[in-house]
Amino acid sequence: MLQNALTIADLKARARRRVPKMFFDYADSGAWTEGTYRANEEDFAKILLRQRVLVDMTDRTLASEMIGEPVSMPVAIAPTGLTGMQHADGEILGAQAAEAFGIPFTLSTMSICSIEDIAANTTKPFWFQLYVMRDRAFIESLIGRARAAGCSALVLTLDLQILGQRHKDLRNGLSAPPKFTPKHVWQMATRPFWCLDMARTKRRTFGNIVGHAQNVGDLSSLSSWTAEQFDPRLSWEDVKWIRELWGGKLILKGILDPEDAKMAVGSGADAIIVSNHGGRQLDGARSSIAALPLVKQAVGDEIEVHMDGGIRSGQDVLKAIALGAKGVYIGRPFLYGLGAGGRDGVTRALEILKRELDITMALCGRRDIRTIGPEILDREPRLEDLRV
Repeated sequence: MLQNALTIADLKARARRRVPKMFFDYADSGAWTEGTYRANEEDFAKILLRQRVLVDMTDRTLASEMIGEPVSMPVAIAPTGLTGMQHADGEILGAQAAEAFGIPFTLSTMSICSIEDIAANTTKPFWFQLYVMRDRAFIESLIGRARAAGCSALVLTLDLQILGQRHKDLRNGLSAPPKFTPKHVWQMATRPFWCLDMARTKRRTFGNIVGHAQNVGDLSSLSSWTAEQFDPRLSWEDVKWIRELWGGKLILKGILDPEDAKMAVGSGADAIIVSNHGGRQLDGARSSIAALPLVKQAVGDEIEVHMDGGIRSGQDVLKAIALGAKGVYIGRPFLYGLGAGGRDGVTRALEILKRELDITMALCGRRDIRTIGPEILDREPRLEDLRV
């Protein structure tokens, strides 16, 4: 029963039992030693909260805004690739759960369900995450499709010019659709409910790319195309071009260094996301929560600051808000919930985070998430306490 899941860790354990190993490992892996991936979670535990008593805890609210859009709590679902391989039609189910909960959903360029799939199965605008490819005509087409679908924000990822090495994916021989070696067949055979769901859907490839990118009509042509397409020459001039082409709200994802944050202020973007790609790119980099106060100090109120990486509880959300984030993104908690129980699992993950956030805020003596600042912390974390 999903209601028996009391923590994100409970959903993770359930997802591990239900999702084939290669796809669970994809969601649960980091680059090289996975040191930065671990630090993203571990550094939150080093930040202490101030308990306050004999204060009015009634009429609490978690409602806030992200890039001017109302949210029921300052949490958005992060863009994640291969989401539709954690659960059949996963991106659709995640978008529907987010819409019902009143938070933003961000669709990845490398999703299984397409932009048009999400638009056809939701009623409110969602956000679209863009990877920049060498094929600029394809990028123009993607942006046009996002605009046609009514997407209210474009999230431009900056830290995947070159793909970081993730050992689990290489050892598992990850692919979409799955390979049919004896090892992979066994992995799927031991996950019968996952197989039944996948058998009922036609969405098993990268819906935003196959049939849309030039000369990519099936998965055999996709693999070689993808290997050639991530653009290592991506620059601030490209950001300017994309901003002008898009014309709507633009969020830059992958800022970790204060100098890059200052550059982002001049780009015309509406917000930046402090993120190390979930520890999946540069292993040995600072955790996102350790980078957040440095970035916030560098940009002040000149640009809206969001944060991504390591959120596993509502307490983590509150700590990130206290250190200057206007909102946070959840990737793995979303995927664990999805793998554990589809749309209901995503809803359960959001319920867990919301309840933990609400209770923790109350015990810190606050009633409105919009008033949260560093004063709720027992002390602001010192850099030497966090992984650098």
